[in-house]
Amino acid sequence: MSNVDELELDKFSQIAHKWWDMDSEFKPLHEINPLRLDFIDSHAGLAGKTVLDVGCGGGILAESMAARGASVTGIDLAKKSLKVAQLHGLESGVSVTYRCVPVEELAAEAPGSFDVVTCMEMLEHVPDPQSVVRACAQLVKPGGWVFFSTLNRNAKSYLLAVLAAEYVLNMLPKGTHEYGRFLKPSELSRMARNAGLGIDTLSGMSYNPLTRIYSLGSDTDVNYLIATRRLA
Repeated sequence: MSNVDELELDKFSQIAHKWWDMDSEFKPLHEINPLRLDFIDSHAGLAGKTVLDVGCGGGILAESMAARGASVTGIDLAKKSLKVAQLHGLESGVSVTYRCVPVEELAAEAPGSFDVVTCMEMLEHVPDPQSVVRACAQLVKPGGWVFFSTLNRNAKSYLLAVLAAEYVLNMLPKGTHEYGRFLKPSELSRMARNAGLGIDTLSGMSYNPLTRIYSLGSDTDVNYLIATRRLA
């Protein structure tokens, strides 16, 4: 059984042409990208590393990691998003290798091939997140870093990430998120440990609607990032 939700793929394919429009539905991803990038780089040291970006979409994070000196491969199952990523790379001159392949298939094909694996804002869009976490762990070298970011599941996250972001502030298209697929940090941590990953850092990511500024901190109630390392 394929670990893909066709409705989710179609949802992102319909707006794929807007990936690099910083005033579009993808504006929040552009705004949080510097935080994600610095979080990853501060732990893993991207320069000279081989990196896999799982669920890379239009290449926002993948390009920024390549610009920091990493050799980056981005994978996604939304072909239109990958096409946009490839075209943008030609315009920017930032080299990233893009492939349309399931992460589980790549894990079977090339286990232990990467120094760093990132999987950002993807787990809440697939039927079986544990399968993705396991594949990410298989793809990284022993001692290598695996980074995840997703949404917590509680009343506050439903209020802010779904109702406010999608229906009040119109920061995201209506229907972007399915609340039942949000993952508590304890659940994601357990998935990571079951896949042979040790938890290094858990950090929350918050948004101030008044200043329109995102910041990292201890509040993991809504968005959060986890840095993990593959145990030898």
